[in-house]
Amino acid sequence: MPKTNNRRIVVKIGTGLLTRGVGELDTQKMGTLCKQIAKALNSGVEVVLVSSGAVGLGMGKLGLSERPKHICQVQKCAAVGQGILIQTWAELFAPMGIPVAQILLTRDDVDVLARHKAVRDLINELLSSGIIPIINENDCISAAELNIKFGDNDVLSSLVATLSKADDLMILSTAPGLIDMKGSGKIIPVVEKITPEICAMAEGTKSKTAVGGMITKIKAAEIATRSGCNVYIASGSEPDVINKILCGKNPGTLFKAGTKTASAKKRWLAHFGRTIAKIYVDDGAAKALREKGGSLLPAGVKRIGGKFSKGDMVEIVDISTKGVVARGLAEMGFDEVKARVESACGAKCGHKDVVVHRDNLALV
Repeated sequence: MPKTNNRRIVVKIGTGLLTRGVGELDTQKMGTLCKQIAKALNSGVEVVLVSSGAVGLGMGKLGLSERPKHICQVQKCAAVGQGILIQTWAELFAPMGIPVAQILLTRDDVDVLARHKAVRDLINELLSSGIIPIINENDCISAAELNIKFGDNDVLSSLVATLSKADDLMILSTAPGLIDMKGSGKIIPVVEKITPEICAMAEGTKSKTAVGGMITKIKAAEIATRSGCNVYIASGSEPDVINKILCGKNPGTLFKAGTKTASAKKRWLAHFGRTIAKIYVDDGAAKALREKGGSLLPAGVKRIGGKFSKGDMVEIVDISTKGVVARGLAEMGFDEVKARVESACGAKCGHKDVVVHRDNLALV
C-alpha cells in the first residue's frame, strides 16, 4: 500500500528518556508521550515510533550496572529487554484503543532492496490501519556483526524517516537541542545547513546505557534532511513537545529539510545498500557528477579500491578531498573498468563505456 497524503512523522525516543536509572522504565513519562502521540493520531497524523531501551532494560533485569563490552552479553541484554519494552508500550497504548506492532530491523533489512521494499510496504500498511509501528534495532542479531549494525537508533530513525518518506523526524531525548558549547552556550533554534562548524558543536554521550550523543543526532539530521524531511532535536520532557512541533513551534533545534525531494530509488541508492568497493575520480569527474548530473565514465577514474561485479553498489570518491561524491550501481565489473581505464579511451568512450550510469547513481 502506498503512502497516504497525511502528514507522517517519525518519533525517536532515547533510552535516557524512557528510564529512571539502569533497567527501570519511567512509565509515567512514557504514558505522557503516549497521550501526545494519541493526540497527534486523532488529528490525522501518522506516527512511527523508534524506541530505544531494550539493552538497558535487559541490563537492569540481569543486575548489570554498565553496558557490557562483549557482543554476546549485549545480545543477551537485548533479548531479555526487548520483550519488556514492547509489552510496556502495548499496555500504555491499550487504554487509548491504539494497537502497536513491533518491527526489529538489522542493516540488511533496509540495505537489500527486496527487503527494503517489504519493510516500507509493511510500515505503510500498518499506518493505514491505524497501528503504530514500534521500531528498534534487532541487537540480538545485528550486534554479532558490526558491519550490519546501524550504530545507534538516531541513525536508524533517520533511515526509517527516509524509507517511509516522513515529513518530520523528532529526536526526543534528554538533550534540549543543539547547544553552541563553544560560543553563546545557548540552543541554536534553526540550522539551515549542516556545516563543519555545526558538526564541531556536537559531543558524545556519557550515558552508561546509551550510545551516540549529539554527534549521531547531527549525522541522523544530515541523512534525513537530504531526503526532504525536517528534523527536530528536543527534550522529551518538554510539556506537549510533539504537538508543539506539529503546531509549528520549535522547542529545540530544527534542521531544515533540503529543497530537492529524491525518488524512492535515489533515496535507496544514497543511503541504503552496502557498498562493495570505492572508485576514486579526478576533480573534473567529481564536478561533472555534482553539477551536471552526468554518468561516471572511465576517463574520470583515477584509482579503484576493491573488486566488484556488474550491479554491485560502489562509492565514488573525490581523489583530492577523499570525500564521497556519490553511490551507485556499477554498469560493468572491476576487470572491465580496469581495462577501460588502462586503455585511456577518454573522449572515444562510447555510451556503453559507462562505469556508473546517472540513472543508477545518487549524490551524497
